[in-house]
Amino acid sequence: MLCDYYELTMANGYYESGMSDRISYFDMFFRTVPDGGGFAIAAGLEQIVEYIQNLHFSQNDIEFLRSKGIFSEKFLRHLKDFEFTGDIYAVPEGTPVFPSEPLLTVRAPAVQAQFIETFLLLTINHQSMIATKANRIVRAAQGRAVAEFGSRRAQGADGAILGARAAYIGGCTATACTISDRDYGIPATGTMAHSWVQMFDSEYEAFKTYCEIYPNNTTLLVDTYNTLKSGVPNAIRAYKEVLEPKGVRNFGVRLDSGDIAYLTKNVRKMLDDAGLDFAKITVSNSLDESLIQDVLYQGAQVDSFGVGERLITAKSDPVFGGVYKLAAIEDSAGNIIPKIKISENPEKITTPHFKKIYRIFENKTGQAYADYLCVHDEVPDFSAPLLLFDPLMTWKRSIQKDYVAKELLVPIFKDGKLVYDLPDIKTIRDYCADQVALLWDTVKRFENPHQYYVDLSPKLWQIKQDLLKHNECRF
Repeated sequence: MLCDYYELTMANGYYESGMSDRISYFDMFFRTVPDGGGFAIAAGLEQIVEYIQNLHFSQNDIEFLRSKGIFSEKFLRHLKDFEFTGDIYAVPEGTPVFPSEPLLTVRAPAVQAQFIETFLLLTINHQSMIATKANRIVRAAQGRAVAEFGSRRAQGADGAILGARAAYIGGCTATACTISDRDYGIPATGTMAHSWVQMFDSEYEAFKTYCEIYPNNTTLLVDTYNTLKSGVPNAIRAYKEVLEPKGVRNFGVRLDSGDIAYLTKNVRKMLDDAGLDFAKITVSNSLDESLIQDVLYQGAQVDSFGVGERLITAKSDPVFGGVYKLAAIEDSAGNIIPKIKISENPEKITTPHFKKIYRIFENKTGQAYADYLCVHDEVPDFSAPLLLFDPLMTWKRSIQKDYVAKELLVPIFKDGKLVYDLPDIKTIRDYCADQVALLWDTVKRFENPHQYYVDLSPKLWQIKQDLLKHNECRF
């Protein structure tokens, strides 16, 4: 029942008009990359699989719909045995993706394909948004670990739990959200709050006690009172008296306020002068990729970051903007009829037909050069030079000669049956890191990134032009 009401009214309408079984093709794609970035990260597929496998209407659901007084009894009886019987294709989670290309394609009877729209969009939009933001923050950290600390300021329970999952896919090393560790195997991390320090009669006693209880995993929060005058000196004293005699070197301090660049440089010197050059410095406090870049540029001495609200809510650009649009239908003979949505805004004109996507890699560099969309039954000759051209500014052309092509969309469901082996979260995270590494640095710039090419095959481009011409009377 987590759906938009119009999906039910349309489903009932399809059923009443005899169109419920018409095979339809829908694409889920997005139009712009959040934060003006060069690419996004696809995430959320595992939750789509769980949803499709458990999709059904309970008797209580049907009674509720009956109470609305607008749904036919035939349709309500149909919902009693409702299940998904179609096909789904998707890019694997962790894949870098670009505007106007399908992240997911559904081929199913019209009622089914229409009905799953909301859940597909809310799931992929949310997790792709967080994974994309996390990847930006991780890249800004320049190899330093980033932990997701946003649970308490996430937008609801799912925002915290699945946001942590998406952040891990995007490159974070850990989360503060315990249930995300239990359910998804994302390492949970955390030490103390300011309240721990305040509970004791002195800051030193709080640190000493913590070292005694957790000798092998000690990170002390040193900014409850005064970072440089009391926090760090008390942390050093606690280490020397409790941990050093045990030979423990897994020790660090955390700052959650103040001038990060200034404080961490002084903290580093104090630790080093005390013979604790191995001690790690972690910082938090409303960070994002811009602030992380700035403090590192200013010489901040940071070993790892904890990033909360600006990551888990993608605060700077909190809407991914993915859409779900009809691309084709089948006639009674099984022929695929392409469909197009036209708009006075060129970016809102859809690309019709049942499609597949190839990613083109240069053999010389191994880097991804462009994505190539074509009709599902095209068999491009990738042994020959490949003509690429901008779908809008067609005079912008290039020819690739030494390249390899990899198909991106993979089958997830066939005839309602799962045919895809879901990878574990660590595999997804590693895959994401590997695929991002294959993008040019110019595409990964935070400001004014190079526009990655998403081009159409000549056949697909011509189909789109023919549909535009056929419908030009609408203007």
